[in-house]
Amino acid sequence: MWGHSRLDVGLPHRQAELFSAVTPRGVVVFAHGDNSNRHGWRSTEVAQSMQRRGLSALVIDLLSDQESSDKEAPYDIDLLAGRLLHVLERLPPTSAELPLGLLGSDTGAAAAIVAAVRRPHGVRALVSRGGRPELAGDALPALRVPTLLIVGAADADVVAANRRAYLALRCEKRIELVPRATHLFLEAGAIDQVTRLAGDWLMNHLTRH
Repeated sequence: MWGHSRLDVGLPHRQAELFSAVTPRGVVVFAHGDNSNRHGWRSTEVAQSMQRRGLSALVIDLLSDQESSDKEAPYDIDLLAGRLLHVLERLPPTSAELPLGLLGSDTGAAAAIVAAVRRPHGVRALVSRGGRPELAGDALPALRVPTLLIVGAADADVVAANRRAYLALRCEKRIELVPRATHLFLEAGAIDQVTRLAGDWLMNHLTRH
């Protein structure tokens, strides 16, 4: 049956939440750029959607409460990427053996890109959900992982930033705008579109081989 458990992944004062699929065909690690995301209903809903599709989901905040309230730490992409790699190295054996995908939100999307570049043989698919992938800088053209950018169409500044990032990517890529949605996808039906787009992309690429 489906499982939900907490894991120690070696980050002080932070535990990960693992949503285990019945017979998992892959694992998706969520990368949040601040600590407001993990306990939010959006992350839980997306994780449970992955679980129903047959993908386990590991959700963790990369910053502590104190760091998240700092003006600079959420934008320290190198720090976030380093912690994400730390988490990936400590996945439980049953998850570590599965095809791996990353789902980054806000500045966590840039951290996921940098981590995937630094771990070129480990990540098979990547999704940015309302993310800031342009903050990955020089890592964008170096990325070789199939990447989907999902953006709220009404979030003009983030749409523009994602279009710049999209042009810099040299991997298999796609950008999807969710109609009438803003940054947090709070509008009616918006999160359902996000979960469908992200789930289709990850399921397709994690189970391709």
